[in-house]
Amino acid sequence: MGLAYNVYLDSSRIYACKICKTHLANHDDIISRNFRGQHGKAFLFDNVVNTTSSEAGERNMTTGRHVVRDIACRQCKETVGWKYDKAYEASEKYKEGKFILEAELLCTVT
Repeated sequence: MGLAYNVYLDSSRIYACKICKTHLANHDDIISRNFRGQHGKAFLFDNVVNTTSSEAGERNMTTGRHVVRDIACRQCKETVGWKYDKAYEASEKYKEGKFILEAELLCTVT
C-alpha cells in the first residue's frame, strides 16, 4: 500500500474536521441540512474526501432501517459521520451512497 495523500478542496466554503482541520467536504455538495446525528444537527453530502470507513452494519434510525458505515477523518481518526450503503424503504433510497457529516464535529475553513 502506498502513501495516502490528503485532498485539498478549492471552494469559498469548506467543511473540515474540527480536531485537525483536514478538508472533508465542499459546501456546494450539501444535498440537505435537515438531518440529525448523535451530536445534533447534521448535513447530507453527495461527496466527502479524506475519510476512512468502518465495516457496514444494519441500524434502526428515525427514518427506518438502513445499512450504514461510520466514516472517520483520515488524519486524526475522529468519527465525523456515516455513509448510507442501503435503505430498505423506497422513500429513503435517495440516501444510498450519500454521506452524513455531523455539524458539531466540523469547522469551516476558507
